[in-house]
Amino acid sequence: MRLDEVLGVRVVRETGLGASHSWELRRAELADGREVFVKAAADQAAVFGAEAAGLRWLAAADAVPVPDVLAEQDGLLVLPWLPGEAPTAAAAERFGRELAALHLAGADSYGAPWPGFIAELPLDNTPSPDWPEFYGERRLRPYLRMAFDQRALYGADVRLLEQVIERLPELAGPAEPPSRIHGDLWSGNLLWSGGRVHLIDPAAHGGHRETDLAMLDLFGAPHLDRIMAAYAETAAPADGRRGRVALHQLHPLLVHVVLFGGSYRESLMTAADRSLRG
Repeated sequence: MRLDEVLGVRVVRETGLGASHSWELRRAELADGREVFVKAAADQAAVFGAEAAGLRWLAAADAVPVPDVLAEQDGLLVLPWLPGEAPTAAAAERFGRELAALHLAGADSYGAPWPGFIAELPLDNTPSPDWPEFYGERRLRPYLRMAFDQRALYGADVRLLEQVIERLPELAGPAEPPSRIHGDLWSGNLLWSGGRVHLIDPAAHGGHRETDLAMLDLFGAPHLDRIMAAYAETAAPADGRRGRVALHQLHPLLVHVVLFGGSYRESLMTAADRSLRG
């Protein structure tokens, strides 16, 4: 189905923005004056459905701004076009407070009631009441198998990561209720616009709030110190968080090994070793 048929508004102009993963990106101007951002791929309906569900779920917390889902059907995901701007310290501090509020909004369980994706990789969102079990069996073990099957990891690597999974109940730190998390919170998924940070491209689910914080740490973010300080003023993490950062980075690093190969192996194994040492 064409974009104008999905939206019920004539499309004045479309501009290609290249491709990301398996889908095409576009910017479109509509006859009613709006501009929209479009992801298009006929075979990615499940991925777009998961993204739309996650955006709506994050928006329901009324904490961090996220784009409205204007349409999601027939291999199209349509969102408002948000003009980007340079990051500022003030916006970073506001984001830190809003991210804390998002996490505190909570979730019914670890996981989510929709099938998940991170990039084009499936995420098992089967609900669980226990974070160590959820993280080990839903976020680590499936990608560990994929990476080994792709020969991006060695047998000794797998054995070390299996030790982490077995010891998760003791490594996880103080138990916390499920938080409402973005799930893929690297700097590329922070859109700075209108004096605020908007969250895009979520792998949203009920998870551990330290997962989002560790993802910000992994690849860095503008004014990260301001974000973390404002977050801590609103909802201070449990004692010992710094010692658990590597543990929460294992999942995104495994995803990168699966998607991009062994170039991320060393970072993954360093994080595994640090996780065991705490």
